[in-house]
Amino acid sequence: MINTINVLPPNSVRLFGPKTAIPHLSIIIPTYNEAGNIIKLLESIKTNIGNLALTEIIVVDDNSPDGTGNLVDDYIKKFNNSRSKGNIIQIRTIHRKQKEDLIQAILQGIECSLGEQILIMDADFSHPPETIPKIIENLQKNDKCVIVASRYIKGSVIKGWTLKRRILSLGANSLARVSLDMGNIKDPMSGFFAFHKKSIENINFDTKGYKILLELLVKCKKIKVIEIPYVFTDRITGQSKMDYITTINYVQSLWKLYRYGKKANLNSLDEKNSIKFLSKAGRFFTVGASGLLVNYLVSILLSSGLLAKLWYMESTLIGIVASITSNFVLNKLWTFGDRDFSPKHLVKQYLLFLIICSFGASIQLGFVYILVESNIPYEIALLLAVVVASVSNFILNKKITFRENIWG
Repeated sequence: MINTINVLPPNSVRLFGPKTAIPHLSIIIPTYNEAGNIIKLLESIKTNIGNLALTEIIVVDDNSPDGTGNLVDDYIKKFNNSRSKGNIIQIRTIHRKQKEDLIQAILQGIECSLGEQILIMDADFSHPPETIPKIIENLQKNDKCVIVASRYIKGSVIKGWTLKRRILSLGANSLARVSLDMGNIKDPMSGFFAFHKKSIENINFDTKGYKILLELLVKCKKIKVIEIPYVFTDRITGQSKMDYITTINYVQSLWKLYRYGKKANLNSLDEKNSIKFLSKAGRFFTVGASGLLVNYLVSILLSSGLLAKLWYMESTLIGIVASITSNFVLNKLWTFGDRDFSPKHLVKQYLLFLIICSFGASIQLGFVYILVESNIPYEIALLLAVVVASVSNFILNKKITFRENIWG
C-alpha cells in the first residue's frame, strides 16, 4: 500500500493507508514547478531500482504553482491501483505551504522517512536514475559513509552547461574545497548523494541555501566519502532555481561553515585564537585597502608628469604591480609576521602571492560577468564579487603563501 503524507501545517503528519513493510531506502526529491519532469522521473526510478531494495520515494513539494504536488498525488492513486504484488516501491508526498529553503525541504523529507538509508536527488533529470543502482551498491558495502555522485572525478561528464555556468560552478566548488578544507573530495557541492541516516543523528543543520552535502561533510568530518562518476545533464524542461539570493545564501553558508570548522578544531585557547584569526583578517583587508591607494597614486604620478610622462596603460600596469608588491610586503611583515627574507623563500612567496591575487582578480571579473548576465544589478554583482574574491585571496594566501592552518 502507498502512503501519502500531507504536512499542513509543517511537522504535523497524517498517514493514509494501512501499515506496510519498512523500506530500506528512502529517496528524497524536493520539488518546485517540476510538473514537466516528475512523473517521468518516478517511472524511471521504479525501472532502475528493480528489486535492489525495498524503497520509498518521498516527494517534498513547496506548493508548486504548476501543480507538481497534485500530479504526484494523482500518480500515487493510479500506481496504487495498478501495481503488481511484487512491486517493492512505495511513493509518498509532503505538501509544504510555500516555497522555502531547499535544505529545510530535504530535512523535512528525511524526518518523515522510514528507511535506514537516504538518497537525495533533484527532480530535473540532471541526476540520472540510471546511477541509483551504483549508489545503492556502494552504500550497502560501506557502513558509516557518504556516497557522492561527483561531477568532477575521472569518468564523469557534464552535458548542456554553458561556459558561464561551468566557470561559476568550478569557482564555487573550488572556493568551498579550499576554504572548508575538503581534502580529496572533488565535488562537495553535489546534490546527488546517499548516506546512512544514523550518521547524521547528532548534526544540527542550520545553514541556508541548496548545498546540504557541504554542511554534512563539514559537521561530520570523520565520515568516509566515496565519489562515483556519472553523466550530469542540465535540465531540459523547467527553470533553474539559481538567482542572486542563492548566491548570497551560499556565501553566508560558506562563512558560517568556515567558522564552525575553525571553532571545532580549536583547543582551550578558543577565544584567543578566534581574536587572532579576526585580527589577521582585519589586517589583510586593511592592507588591501592601502593597496588601492598605492595603485592610484603611482598611476597618477607616472602618467601626469610629476615623476614621468608614461602612456596611461603603462602607468596603470606599473601601479598594479606596485600595489601588489606593497600588499605582499605589508602582509608578510604585519599580517602574518613572517620574517624570513632569504632570497629563494622571498621570491617563491612573492610569486605565489602574485598568482593568487591574479586568481582573485579573475574570480571577481568572472563573477561580475556571470551575475550581471544573469540579470543581477551591477551594484549587487560587484559587491558579491568583491566579497568572494577578497575572502578567497585571504584564505588562499593564508594557507598556501604563508603556510598557516586555515582554521587557526
